[in-house]
Amino acid sequence: MEAQIIIESKITQESHKLIPVKQTNNIIHPGTMQTGNVITPGISKFPTKPFIEANTQEINLYSLKNDCVIPVFSKDNERTISHQEFIEIAQEAVLKVFPHHTFEKPEIRVSHQIKGRTPEAIHKNVKDLLDHERTQYFERMAFIIRIPSIVDTINGNEIALTIGGVRSYNLENLCNKKTFEKFKFFIGFQNKVCCNLCVWSDGFVDDMKVSSYQELQTKIIEVIQNYNTEKHLLGMKEFAKHSLTETQFAQLIGRTRLYQHLPKKDKALIPNLNFTDGHINTIVKDYFEDDSFCRNEQGDINLWNVYNLFTQANKSSYIDTFLDRNVNAYDFTNGIQKALIGNGDYNWFLS
Repeated sequence: MEAQIIIESKITQESHKLIPVKQTNNIIHPGTMQTGNVITPGISKFPTKPFIEANTQEINLYSLKNDCVIPVFSKDNERTISHQEFIEIAQEAVLKVFPHHTFEKPEIRVSHQIKGRTPEAIHKNVKDLLDHERTQYFERMAFIIRIPSIVDTINGNEIALTIGGVRSYNLENLCNKKTFEKFKFFIGFQNKVCCNLCVWSDGFVDDMKVSSYQELQTKIIEVIQNYNTEKHLLGMKEFAKHSLTETQFAQLIGRTRLYQHLPKKDKALIPNLNFTDGHINTIVKDYFEDDSFCRNEQGDINLWNVYNLFTQANKSSYIDTFLDRNVNAYDFTNGIQKALIGNGDYNWFLS
């Protein structure tokens, strides 16, 4: 049975149903968006805040295509699916599933630059290298594509449907022959207030193994079609209905610090928390100082704000752990919500 999702578009005020799509080989040009059969330049209404920071830098599709080489599997010289091809395949997939919606141009972040030089410059000193003799590629890449025509509001924050992915060449065995290649892909939402991503497990695949472009696109389409938008939104809206007192928040923070140092046998009995002491420090600071998600005058804080404190702190994560931690932030907040009403396995964090 084909998965079907009803999505309410705030712009058109009409219900849109995801239906099976036909396969084509068209890849749209970067920096465009499509409305029906009309392609127009993408203009972002989101603030210019990166969705991930850490040690990343912004780059565009043109630079990926023209300024970066593509690594190969050394044993057979077969090339990898490049970062830009991953992005373009995802673009085409989302256009097929949402043919009547607008899409912003991809926002791309990269890290871990790998430098090289052309063979004719092998004996030159670094200072003598000419631009055309230098080569580079980036080991890690993350991107998002927003769909600004599909939006909702939670606790006064507008969020837009967003797809994206991560590619890390360090997870590939490039010293061997080509086998399956690994990708991370998600569909979720982005908070317009802070550009934090809202991702949960049902819209995320952390180990998408493929052997071809067509297989990659097919699997991306499957993830999008199987994503339950309404369920994800309802879950996040529930966060705003539950709050922690200052005492409960302090208890939660204390437990998260203890969690990092628990013996393995004790930690195995408690749900997983992927955030480090550095992340927790940022969360505590923002609890007092953040303009959008801090405590109220009584010291209370609702779980939607707690969730965003976690996703905001996650921006300091490296690219290859970023999406996994984002999913963990949702699971953790959802678990705390259940603990507040006396259910679930997260009671330890509030006890």
